[in-house]
Amino acid sequence: MKKVILILAVVFAAMTMAMAQNYSSPTDVLGAHLVYGRGCVACHSPHSGARGNGIATSDKTTGDVALWGADVQPYYSQTFKFGDAGGYPITTPANTLLGAHDAGTGVMFCLSCHDGNIAVNGMMTGQTVETIPNKIGGHAPTFLGNDGNTAGDYNNDHPVGPVAAVGCGGQYNWDCQIDGNGNLQMNGPASSQFVKDYGFTVSLAKFAGQTQKTQVACTTCHDQHSMTVYTGKIGLVQGTWQTMFFVRGYYNPGSATSNSAAQFCRNCHGGESNEMHNSNLPTT
Repeated sequence: MKKVILILAVVFAAMTMAMAQNYSSPTDVLGAHLVYGRGCVACHSPHSGARGNGIATSDKTTGDVALWGADVQPYYSQTFKFGDAGGYPITTPANTLLGAHDAGTGVMFCLSCHDGNIAVNGMMTGQTVETIPNKIGGHAPTFLGNDGNTAGDYNNDHPVGPVAAVGCGGQYNWDCQIDGNGNLQMNGPASSQFVKDYGFTVSLAKFAGQTQKTQVACTTCHDQHSMTVYTGKIGLVQGTWQTMFFVRGYYNPGSATSNSAAQFCRNCHGGESNEMHNSNLPTT
């Protein structure tokens, strides 16, 4: 009887994976980043930077990098203390000259819309378009620095920045390795099994002056260009997978039987994984 139940569980997991890999987004993949129909120009103004979006700014370099259409000038050289008791500080660049691919500049770009404390972007309401799944319901705040707590408190936000490094070994990390270029290699027995079970979907960052470390930026966990669907490999299978909140991976917290939401977090948090606890469960 136990063998039959095990076979049925494996069959069910395989069926679930087959359905998930062909997921089709019910909405435009930009989702909330359509910005009430404005589309791409809300973030990437084709002319005149922030001023092209009707935002008054004295920034002489507005829009010079990534045609950024929000005003980043208020965020130059600001220090934000994220995470546990503010233990993960990040100081943003003094300008955008490092370019759009600089991790610190990318965080600054995100904050120029999602902060709500130093500057308030009029294109946002401060609440998610998507509702929190299952029995909870309601909407989550989208302003990090103005979320109903003390204004400017970023302690309850996931760490990003040069201090937010993803490591290997020990009680809380994967049995992985950091190579000579600072790249994380999921090559240990448990971490390599996790790649087979779920994948490795996050996009780790390198902050200026920290090239030998592998760190977390906003775009490590979020793909700003796709709110509802992730395209990539899950369980070594290439496909399109359901996601929410622009999460960069298969992420379905609305299913009471799926472990995909937990699996996504385990990309970095190996110590809480099934594989590091000598258990190998399929992603459903």
